[in-house]
Amino acid sequence: MSKPKMADPDDDLFKPGAKLRHIKTGGFYKVVLLANIEASLEPAYVYESMQSHDFWIRPKVEMEDGRFELIAE
Repeated sequence: MSKPKMADPDDDLFKPGAKLRHIKTGGFYKVVLLANIEASLEPAYVYESMQSHDFWIRPKVEMEDGRFELIAE
C-alpha cells in the first residue's frame, strides 16, 4: 500500500497570502495555508473570506480545478 501524497507548499497553484476570486459567486478569499485532511491525508487549502472573515477548508483538487482565479494585488 502506498503512502498518500501529503501537502507540499512548493507544489501548489496558490501560495499562502494569495488572493482569489470564486468564479461562480464572485466572492474574494485569501489563502491562509495548505494542510492535510485528517481522515484521508488529502492536501487541502485553508482560506479566509475577505468579506466575512470566515475560514474554510477545501480539498486541493477542488481549489485548483478552475473554480477560483488568482487576482492581482
